[in-house]
Amino acid sequence: MRAVNLLPKDERRRVGPTIPMPVAVTSIGGFTLVLALLGLLFVNADGTVKSRQLELAQKQQELAAIPVPTQSRVQQQDALVVDKRARVTALNAALSRRIAWDRVLREFALVLPDDVWLLNMSAQAPTSATATARTSTSSASSTSTSTTALGGEQLGFTIEGYTYSHDAVARLLTRLSVIPDLEQVQLVTSELSKLGARTVVHFKIAANVRAPGASS
Repeated sequence: MRAVNLLPKDERRRVGPTIPMPVAVTSIGGFTLVLALLGLLFVNADGTVKSRQLELAQKQQELAAIPVPTQSRVQQQDALVVDKRARVTALNAALSRRIAWDRVLREFALVLPDDVWLLNMSAQAPTSATATARTSTSSASSTSTSTTALGGEQLGFTIEGYTYSHDAVARLLTRLSVIPDLEQVQLVTSELSKLGARTVVHFKIAANVRAPGASS
C-alpha cells in the first residue's frame, strides 16, 4: 500500500533555525539599557553646560560692576607708589648709618675684666665732622694725631674707672682694641690713687665708635 503525506506544504518548509526567546529578551534589554545610559549622560552634560554658562554670566556681571579708575586717579596712585619707594629708600639709608648700641655695649661687657670697675662711661655716634677730622688727622704725624685725639672732641667713647694695677689697665686696653665697633683706643690717664685704705689705679680710656660701613 502506498504512503501518503497528509501535512500541508507550508509545514514541510523550514527556512532556518529560530532565535530562542531568552536570547532575544536579553538583547533587547541590553540595547534599552545602553540607550538609557546615553540619555542620562546627555542630560548630565547638558545640565553642566547650563551651570557653567550661568556662572560665566554672573562673573561677567560682577566684572562689569567694577568701576574703572579714571586717569587722574591712576596718576595719583602712581605718585603714591613713587613717594612710598622714596620713603623706603630714605629709611633704609638711615638704618644703614645707625649705630647698633646694644651690640657695642654687649661686646664691651664681654671683654671687661673682673678686676675693673667703672665710674663713668659715655658714648656718642660719629658725625660727619668727626669723619672729616679723622681723615685730616690720619695724614698728620702720629704725635699730632694722639694730641688731637686726646683733646676730646674726636673720641666719642670714654670710660673712667679703677683697677688694681697698671698691668690691668694695659690688659683692658688690649681687650678694647679687639672690639670691632671701636677704633683708636687710647689711654688718656693712668695714675695711682687712694681708695679708702687701699692704693688703686685710676684710669681714663677713650676710643671712637666705628661708623657703619667703615672698614677696619
